[in-house]
Amino acid sequence: MNNIRLVEPSLKFKKSYLEMIAEWQAANENLVPFVLKMETDVFENMIHELKGFSQGIGIPDTFVPHTTYWLVDDHEHLIGAINIRHFLNERLLHIGGHIGYGIRPTERKKGYAKMMLSLALEKVKNMNIKEVLITCDKENIGSAKTITSNGGQLESEVETEDGHIAQRYWIRLK
Repeated sequence: MNNIRLVEPSLKFKKSYLEMIAEWQAANENLVPFVLKMETDVFENMIHELKGFSQGIGIPDTFVPHTTYWLVDDHEHLIGAINIRHFLNERLLHIGGHIGYGIRPTERKKGYAKMMLSLALEKVKNMNIKEVLITCDKENIGSAKTITSNGGQLESEVETEDGHIAQRYWIRLK
C-alpha cells in the first residue's frame, strides 16, 4: 500500500475511473457515493461539475456544497471515492451525514476504506468541522467497522425511506 492517496478528480484518471464504474455496474451494486452515478459521456464536463459542487455551484436546492476525492495507488489505479459534505442540512443530519464513500468491488477487504476515511478526516479537519456524522446501513458490517476504526461512536439507529435501518455514527476530531 505504497503511496495510497486522495486526489481531486481529473482527466488524468479517466480510464481508471471508467473501469471502476464498469466494475461496480457489472457487480450489479449501487454506486456509492452518489457522485459516482454522474454522467460520464463527456468526462471533462463531469470533472467541471464536481469542482463546481465544492463551491456550491450547480447543486440542487436540497443539497449542500460537497467535495469529492478519489483514492488512487502509486500506479494511478482508482480504488474508491469519497464525498465530503461541507455542512449538514436537516436531511443529512437525519441520514447521510458529512461523508459518503465506496471502494470498488475487487479492492474491498484490503483496508482501503479505513485508510480512505482516515485521509478524508484530515481534509475535514482543515474545513474546521469538529464533529463528523457518518451513516451506514445496519447490514453493512464492513462500513460500520471502517467508521468505528476511525473513532466513530454509534449514536442511534433510524429507519430510512425504503424501510432499512441506518446507523448514525459521530467522530469527534481533535
